[in-house]
Amino acid sequence: MTRQPDRPGQVSSTAGTPGTDGPLRVDPLQPGGPAFDDHNPPSAELVADCVHCGFCLPSCPTYVLWGEEMDSPRGRIYLMGEGLQGEPLTPSMVGHFDACLGCMACVTACPSGVQYDKLIEATRAQVERRFERPARDRALRRAIFAVFPRPRRLHLLRGPLRLYQASGLSRWLRRTGVLQRLSPTLAAMESLAPPLGPAERVPAHTPALGRRRGTVGLLLGCVQRELFPGVNAATARVLAAEGFEVVAPASQGCCGALSAHAGREAEAQRFARSLIDSFERSGVEHVVVNAARCGSTMKEYADLLADDRRYAGRARAFVARVRDVSEILAEAGTVAPRHPLPVAVAYHDACHLAHAQGVRAQPRELLRAIPGLELREVPEGELCCGSAGIWNLLNPVPARELGDRKAANVRGTGAELLVTANPGCLMQVASAFERRGHRMALAHTVEVLDASIRGLGVDHLGVTTSTGRTKRPESPSSEG
Repeated sequence: MTRQPDRPGQVSSTAGTPGTDGPLRVDPLQPGGPAFDDHNPPSAELVADCVHCGFCLPSCPTYVLWGEEMDSPRGRIYLMGEGLQGEPLTPSMVGHFDACLGCMACVTACPSGVQYDKLIEATRAQVERRFERPARDRALRRAIFAVFPRPRRLHLLRGPLRLYQASGLSRWLRRTGVLQRLSPTLAAMESLAPPLGPAERVPAHTPALGRRRGTVGLLLGCVQRELFPGVNAATARVLAAEGFEVVAPASQGCCGALSAHAGREAEAQRFARSLIDSFERSGVEHVVVNAARCGSTMKEYADLLADDRRYAGRARAFVARVRDVSEILAEAGTVAPRHPLPVAVAYHDACHLAHAQGVRAQPRELLRAIPGLELREVPEGELCCGSAGIWNLLNPVPARELGDRKAANVRGTGAELLVTANPGCLMQVASAFERRGHRMALAHTVEVLDASIRGLGVDHLGVTTSTGRTKRPESPSSEG
């Protein structure tokens, strides 16, 4: 693996490591006030929970890539402790925080139950408020957040993106590497965009088929809604086939996942309040999510809005109703008959489904219940694919390394189809397969269930061209 270049003000090579007798310090320290203010700094009690045992190291993507102590969870926790002791936010310190993918694999690995998820989110909110990034970084982040959490703006890009993909210019740019040389970030954005077909829209109301078993709301999302609309359509069909009335409020917007992950606390809170309002008015019993990071964030609304007198109680009630689609199907038990799908499937755990939500068994159980389907586990399954929200746009080079590593592990299973539960993972791994020139079909978990319930066969699922570029067949109407 290629080691990441040293950052300005990186940890001194003579420093000790947490848990050893040697001192650990960050050089040089810039003059200024303490790193954190009094508004929800990382908790000193949670910082103290870390005993620096190192069990987290093999699961941390950046430590696996670079072997740098400060790019491990315990190293970052040490830096948080330094900040709580009054040290300022240096570019070096911020660089190590920014390098974290937020995959939460360390939370799963930690034997001491360290709540790293809460620590890094609190730290990122502090960084976003108190640290002035270089102008180029600020401009890139503004551009990303002006588009990706805004479904209407994303929708306006669908037409031009489809024309661009149909023109052949995309294939030429990738073949020549021109865009990669001009801007790795733009190249990453371009390579991640999935081929777009006609948009499938989920109706505001989808009636249950057969005996009605409940009423659920469906989060449409942002990237999922505009770049993977077939996943939402398949989710509504599967839920209806399983006896659920599905409501998709037209007023819903972004859940705030990308904003919360990037430390844009106030923006994330605005999105959360608006989404709570939308689903409260819909009168649903549960809110179903089919994107891992969205579900993870929505289950944390009680923490996000804890200081909001109007919404704190409502947020707790909302969280109690949020379910990943695999969770609600496993909880209720499936009733729709499954048709055979003779296919070998590699299941990739989306980080914010497995590590952040603890949902691992349910999607596997649903897939194994399909006649003829063979489920295979991916080596290094706990290691992130490198998508991580917008991390792969801000850090395109290491993201490619992680994506290539995941693609190689998936290919090693010999499976014909890769299945996962997050749009970012689908884009990231598809891009890696294309770079490697390998054929691989990719699909969301719920698309596989949909194909089995409707008896559509394996050919209906995502297929690839010889270049590895994923194409999705046009789906029939969502009425079926």
